[in-house]
Amino acid sequence: MNTEEKDSVVINTAGGKFEGDPTSLLSSVYADLGALTDQANVYALYEQTTDEMLPPTRGVDWGDNGVWRTLHQHTWDPTHQQILDSWNQLNQRAFKCNQILASNPSDAQAAEAKFMRAFFMFYVMDLYGQVPFRNVDEGVDVNPKVMTRSEAFDFIVNDLNEALPNLSVRGPSADNGKASKASANFLLAKLYLNKAVYKSSVAEGPYTFDKADMDKVIGYVDAITADGYSLEPQYFDNFRTIASKELIFTSPSGTAQNRIYMTLHYDQNPSGWNGFTTVADFYAKFEDSDTRKHGESIAPLGKNFYGIKRGFLIGQQYKDDGTPLTDSRTQKPLVFTPDVPLSGAATNKGIRVIKYHPADQGKYIFFRYADAYLMKAEAIMRGGSSGQTALQLVNNLRAVRGASALGTVDATAMLDERGRELYWEGVRRTDQIRFGTFTSTWAEKTVTEPFRVLFPIPQQALDSNPNLAPNPGY
Repeated sequence: MNTEEKDSVVINTAGGKFEGDPTSLLSSVYADLGALTDQANVYALYEQTTDEMLPPTRGVDWGDNGVWRTLHQHTWDPTHQQILDSWNQLNQRAFKCNQILASNPSDAQAAEAKFMRAFFMFYVMDLYGQVPFRNVDEGVDVNPKVMTRSEAFDFIVNDLNEALPNLSVRGPSADNGKASKASANFLLAKLYLNKAVYKSSVAEGPYTFDKADMDKVIGYVDAITADGYSLEPQYFDNFRTIASKELIFTSPSGTAQNRIYMTLHYDQNPSGWNGFTTVADFYAKFEDSDTRKHGESIAPLGKNFYGIKRGFLIGQQYKDDGTPLTDSRTQKPLVFTPDVPLSGAATNKGIRVIKYHPADQGKYIFFRYADAYLMKAEAIMRGGSSGQTALQLVNNLRAVRGASALGTVDATAMLDERGRELYWEGVRRTDQIRFGTFTSTWAEKTVTEPFRVLFPIPQQALDSNPNLAPNPGY
């Protein structure tokens, strides 16, 4: 047996066949989810490119040769390192699922492998619009075939439909780190909600949403509800170590700590990296009564981490003993301000975000019931049939979150509500593209080139596989 590497994917070859241990390979695939909890790469492509996150450069901090700024400004090109790293991470993991399926797995193991392959291929399809695919019996001298976005959509849906009968029923749990019927139904709902995008002959749209697709979304979400999921009354309990009513699929490896360190100031406890902030216009979308905006500290005064609140951190910041914090670099009070430039930002500029708290951070969440709930509301708004209206669903959610009722729900209101509920959870880019706002302007972002709804195929991938072609505009 020999081992070769091509496109950063390790392939074992032995006479054109592959034999592995499906149990260990499946465990490895789940462990690989930890890479998606990082602040860079896949997460950055979904958040730094949107209207809810800003990556300010502070002196020499966070310059990093412009990798963060170019994402926010939509000025990336095919050589961007995080675009390449994301491509490699996702395709490596999809190929490992192929290895499981070629290793005589049980029906249950095959179902989990198909779900995980669908999970990783979904991200490749969504981000890049082309999906390479290599069978395990193909040597490294065979260039992977490439699916179009439409073909990939059909392939992923088929994987999920084949997996569903042999996936287990799992209700809400603080540790939902394995594939289940609910997680497959969630991904199917997301696929059909975005089907108009993935099947469009023009990536940037406009998109036409089919009633039959919206009805499927509603059916998949109803199936999730039937498995015991519901809205968690206490919003920030979703991100704690307790068994929230909403957690459908979490990462069994990695932690949520990067979400904490990437935003906190270095003089706070814990000492952060003084990095990412939200955008003032996004923060302004919340009512003061909305419990998603500000939560209380969970620690008693004087205890470790008391100084960190939940939600958006703005204004004077405090030590654990309740006394005001001073910025050690400027010797001024540490006061977070809404205004923040992309370059040359002072150390205190920008509103910080804490959903996972350092005192009781839970598992990193990929799929949460409130997302599915709002997918159903959106599907109704787009013409799907249900005994409920989109307005009823949205206002029910807002009531649970302490926000006032809306009088109507249109596309703008629906996108805003998804932002308020799901901010910094890695879904904003897909939402903005579906709602047609990804190519508009916002703070520190003026580029409106429509082809930016797809990332470029990385130059290294183009050089190694002639079946790939550059995406339009690149």
